[in-house]
Amino acid sequence: MRILVAFGRAYPTRTALMLISLLLAGFAEGVGLTTMLPLLSVALGDQHHSAFSLKIIEILHQVGLEPTVTTMLIVIVFGMVLSSVLILLGNRQVGYTVAHVATDLRVDLIRALLGSRWEYYLRQPTGALANAVATEAYRASTGYEHAANMVALLIQAMVYMVIALFVSWQAAILSLVLGFFLLLALQRMVKTSRHAGKSQTRLMRELLAHLTDTLGSVKPLKAMAREDIADSLLRSQAAELNKAMEREVMSRETLRALQEPMLAILAAVGLYVGLIVWKLPLSSVMILIFLVVRVLGLLHKTVQRYHRMAAQESAYWALRESIDTAVADAEPSGGDRAPTLQDAIAFEGVSFSYGSRQILDAINLTIPAGTFTSLIGSSGAGKTTILDLVCVLLAPQSGSILVDGVPIEELDRQRWRQLIGYVPQETLLLHDSILSNVTLGDPALTAMDAERALKQAGAWEFVERSPDGMQMIVGERGGKLSGGQRQRIVIARALAHNPRLLILDEATSALDPETEEAISQTLKDLTPEITIIAVSHRPALINVANQVYRLHDGKLSRVESVSNVDMSSGVPIKPDIGTLLS
Repeated sequence: MRILVAFGRAYPTRTALMLISLLLAGFAEGVGLTTMLPLLSVALGDQHHSAFSLKIIEILHQVGLEPTVTTMLIVIVFGMVLSSVLILLGNRQVGYTVAHVATDLRVDLIRALLGSRWEYYLRQPTGALANAVATEAYRASTGYEHAANMVALLIQAMVYMVIALFVSWQAAILSLVLGFFLLLALQRMVKTSRHAGKSQTRLMRELLAHLTDTLGSVKPLKAMAREDIADSLLRSQAAELNKAMEREVMSRETLRALQEPMLAILAAVGLYVGLIVWKLPLSSVMILIFLVVRVLGLLHKTVQRYHRMAAQESAYWALRESIDTAVADAEPSGGDRAPTLQDAIAFEGVSFSYGSRQILDAINLTIPAGTFTSLIGSSGAGKTTILDLVCVLLAPQSGSILVDGVPIEELDRQRWRQLIGYVPQETLLLHDSILSNVTLGDPALTAMDAERALKQAGAWEFVERSPDGMQMIVGERGGKLSGGQRQRIVIARALAHNPRLLILDEATSALDPETEEAISQTLKDLTPEITIIAVSHRPALINVANQVYRLHDGKLSRVESVSNVDMSSGVPIKPDIGTLLS
């Protein structure tokens, strides 16, 4: 029931309207049902009416109604119709809330993820996050629906129970005690369903995480004929998920199969006790059996709903945990100062480490505005870490970073990032048009902005030759384009919004030397209007730089001449003895 309480707090108005409608519906149905006993007494010709029948006849007289068969039928029909209308209103509130639940959970998760620290993303499998947004949000909303229907069934059962107690409280209590023990015996199946639901949530996350990673690596897997290994792993996980689903279905269907014989047994016992043991009038026994069987049937449906809720609610709690974890790992709000980039970006004694591994050791670096700066060094030396610090994706553990003399943490973080164009090493393209990939759907950017950016990135020539132009669909992950074409579109994306700072992280690694030379010169021409920081091992981006810095063992040093530096590692090349002698 925790899930119902949680949703009641999240949607108090809709939950209150639902409960009020269901309570009124139960009252209206009760009014109609109470007239069934005197009606049956008349129809069956009972010589002695029960005390409850006489009380109903007296109430009808008090409200000015003659207790004829016609009157009592009208009351019964009116009560049932009114009850159905009110139940419809209550269920409509449930339906609206179910739709809102899935949407709100997805929005909350996406907002929490986008607002969290960069380090949080590094710990999260992409497939698990996609599963949370798609599958778990739907299952959570379904869990609420089952919980709400369970409440509706309980309210109906309470109405029937109250009427049964008025007819014969001894028989009603006896029947309910028997029914309670039967339902208690089925509780084990509910526990099985709850465990199966938790297993489904966990296994679905693992399956989608592995599936996402496999699809991202399908080309090299097929090239090496190793797709069968991935296939075997995915089939194994799918089989485990199937077993969990089978356990849930088996327990649910067992509950459903036991309902009819259980109700038949109780009806038979009730008839025997009422007619033979307590010698009640036939009309009273028939009404009593109807009410008791109805109560137990509703309770059985309630258990079924509870069973299904137990299987689905694990998705809600898993999703809430993901949201809460992301919110707890949210980025600091940053400062409120408006950023500028007219003077320089300065690192003063900046240190950063991952655990015990020192990446940056009290480095000093000045990047004048309007210049082209290249960073070289071996893989893992900390070049990308410097870029992440500039983008405020990471924070220095000691030292400070100044932008035009202002500590970077005092700047409005969002406005500072809006001044940055970022080109990663991996070319991530949407399965959409070139125009959409350049503008990313930003309504502030036009086709003219995209054309300008494509020209700056050296991509306009092949785009213009395409029959569809900028409307050309690039395919999944840009698969219809060459590696160089994909990388140029990503560069154009970074230039589309006219950034003040352009960051290139191995951005020309997929280009041929001629194209790389042309783009490097194009990028160089963007200065001094744009400040450029490039991480590269390629000569073209290094040769056009105003300054080159080398990272090695956490230390940063300026390279005065790149002719004697190994581009792949940033390590100075020692001249051989012959060169020295000459």
